[in-house]
Amino acid sequence: MTEKKKKLLSVKDAAEALELSEQRIKQLIYEERLKAEKVGNQWIILESDLQLVENRQTGRPPKEKDEK
Repeated sequence: MTEKKKKLLSVKDAAEALELSEQRIKQLIYEERLKAEKVGNQWIILESDLQLVENRQTGRPPKEKDEK
């Protein structure tokens, strides 16, 4: 039997993989848009979970215009 190994990433590794800052990765975790588990004082992220935010929309949403 072959068991597929799950690759674990640190915040730094995830940031490099997604070309984002470490702070942005933490923000995605706190917003629950990126799954992660806290082990001690570090966040651990499954490499497969990076797909959750890989094709995210960037930038701020447009402001709603008041119709008068």
